[in-house]
Amino acid sequence: MSNYCEPLLYALKECLMRSDCVAKDGNLPSDCLKNHFDDLPLECRNLRQATFECKRGMLDMRKRFRGNN
Repeated sequence: MSNYCEPLLYALKECLMRSDCVAKDGNLPSDCLKNHFDDLPLECRNLRQATFECKRGMLDMRKRFRGNN
């Protein structure tokens, strides 16, 4: 993954670690994303979508030469 998406990924990890799903319930962050997605705060859900869009943009041939912006 390029450095362009790393800040989003880092922010998603931090958000997951602060969420009740991980902090109070003791679930793994990956388990929260897969099985408890609706219980996550809106910030985490938005960061997950932004991370997905960033990764998809890196593979999209129409955006590849123009950049990810």
